[in-house]
Amino acid sequence: MSANSETKKKKAVLRTVMYGAVSAAMLAAVFSHSDALTSLFSLGGIYAALPIATVFAFSFAHGAFASNLWSALGIEATTKKTAPRPAESVPRPAQRPRARLRMRA
Repeated sequence: MSANSETKKKKAVLRTVMYGAVSAAMLAAVFSHSDALTSLFSLGGIYAALPIATVFAFSFAHGAFASNLWSALGIEATTKKTAPRPAESVPRPAQRPRARLRMRA
């Protein structure tokens, strides 16, 4: 392994621990103050956006934790190579003229 991959792995481990602690602290705060949050979230009006903001915060913290966990374990997404486009476009076959009905008077 190169030194660059070692530093990436150490950073991923550090970030995994940090985001894991943030996620755990957020969960502990929500469960310990559930009554206060319920009364605040149920006020209506602009307060209706607070549950959505809370879910986005949880989603960000958990997503960052999971991403860094996979990176720390050495599991990365594969990249697919796209097929090169042909240099020339294939000509379309000429369409036959459409049959028309001519009525004589």
